[in-house]
Amino acid sequence: MFSPYLAATYFLDRDNPRVIEYTNDKIKTCTTPTQKAEALYYAVRDDFQYNPYLLNLNREALQASHLLTRDYGYCVEKAVLLATAARAANIPSRLSFYIVTNHIATETIEKVLGTNLLVFHGAAELYLNDKWIKYTPAFNAALCHKLGVAPIDFQADKDCIFQEYTPNGNKYMTYVHDYGNFADMPYILFIKELRKHYPQVFSTVMASGNLALDLKQLAGL
Repeated sequence: MFSPYLAATYFLDRDNPRVIEYTNDKIKTCTTPTQKAEALYYAVRDDFQYNPYLLNLNREALQASHLLTRDYGYCVEKAVLLATAARAANIPSRLSFYIVTNHIATETIEKVLGTNLLVFHGAAELYLNDKWIKYTPAFNAALCHKLGVAPIDFQADKDCIFQEYTPNGNKYMTYVHDYGNFADMPYILFIKELRKHYPQVFSTVMASGNLALDLKQLAGL
């Protein structure tokens, strides 16, 4: 039943030595699956600064082990790493993706994308206490404090995904579409949806042949 959610894949490379070392280091004082999930969630959330401007869409860049070569990443990369580390800790995991509107998106992102829709925003789902629970480790605590929103803290019994409101009651994120859940990174669908929703970005990408994007550079900043 859970074998697809514990397996090593090209993207969720749980048997990669870097992933194994990272996972073992983060869970070395933990004894239960919940403790391990909590330790891994906070590690992935805060070890890597959320950076939505540098997007490397090449297949190899979306492997979990690739994120461990640097200290920043965007939501999909961080969700993939959390799901992969969970499998390395023998916790079943899968991925889920959404289209959301980000009401505090920077003008830079909206200028380049031409919309306030964030397509394929990613979360990891972990199987704990006999149910699937969603976690988004995208927004590191330092960034949240800078933006004036509370970081999303770990909970073992309910979804921990997107902040919906800022502390002063303003709308932060709303869900527009749920792509569902996946045992592996749906790379072809991911690229297809980005090309569909951000055609002006991908016309530049296809012309250059380079799938490593710097959104600030594309915006002329």
